[in-house]
Amino acid sequence: MSESTTPGTGRSGVIHDLGYRRYDGPREGTGAIARTLFLTGLRHAYGLERSGKSKVMPFLLLGMSLLPAAIIVGVVVLTGLRSLPVTYAGYTSQTQLLVSLFAAAQAPVLFSRDLRHRSIVLYAARPLSSAAFGFVRWLSMSVALLAFMVIPTLLMFVGALLAGLDKSDQLSDLYKAVVLQVFLAALVAGITGLVSSVSLRRGFAVVGSVMVLIVLTGVVTAVQNIAQSQGSDSVSVGAGLFSPWSLYSGLGNAWDAGTRVPVSVDGAWVPAYVLVLLLVAAGCVLGLVARFRKVGSR
Repeated sequence: MSESTTPGTGRSGVIHDLGYRRYDGPREGTGAIARTLFLTGLRHAYGLERSGKSKVMPFLLLGMSLLPAAIIVGVVVLTGLRSLPVTYAGYTSQTQLLVSLFAAAQAPVLFSRDLRHRSIVLYAARPLSSAAFGFVRWLSMSVALLAFMVIPTLLMFVGALLAGLDKSDQLSDLYKAVVLQVFLAALVAGITGLVSSVSLRRGFAVVGSVMVLIVLTGVVTAVQNIAQSQGSDSVSVGAGLFSPWSLYSGLGNAWDAGTRVPVSVDGAWVPAYVLVLLLVAAGCVLGLVARFRKVGSR
């Protein structure tokens, strides 16, 4: 222990050596921080490492998504059907309400809390920038959504193989479904992440995401059906550009993945659908990164 005096004040202080051992091991950089945040965000999306009630909603929705797939598998195996009653991509489309609710409920966990409690400032004090933090959070949400959609798909695939269905056909359908699910997960994660980063209150964030994913999809579907019934096929297809789920279904229809749309998507509409999906997803990610950078710099 030693004593010191601050010049000009006459005040003395005491420095205590508490004997803490200094860390002399390797120091991991930005990559390790990003990897840890990604895994933490992925676990938190399913309520893991959080309170018990935090696990109820994600696993309840996942169970509800798995139940119809399990029933389909049982019917195919027991009755000897020569094909699945619904395609893999079509199953995801038919369970879109569950996927949308999962995204709307869990996005605030990853995007709103750190901004609301200002913990993003602490993250930004480390080597990982606030912009990179936002990107990693989006990646965690995308993978969580992809897992939510892929798990029932794989259950159906295993059931199809157990039922003796043609392996090459099932692999082809599975490949199409998973590719479409990757794009959909990136898009939905970007939309719900951006909404949650702006609406810091969990309730407002959930409502905002529901409006975009469920209400807007219902409006677009209604417009598509009305336009199709009136013979305006181009209007019906064009309306599909304004909803994440209609984009997914339209691309699935164009790729012959078994999704249903009022009017088939073909010709120049196919690259238009792809372009809009990519632009919206990229725009949401950029907006999310800008939002975290702005808050983290305060």
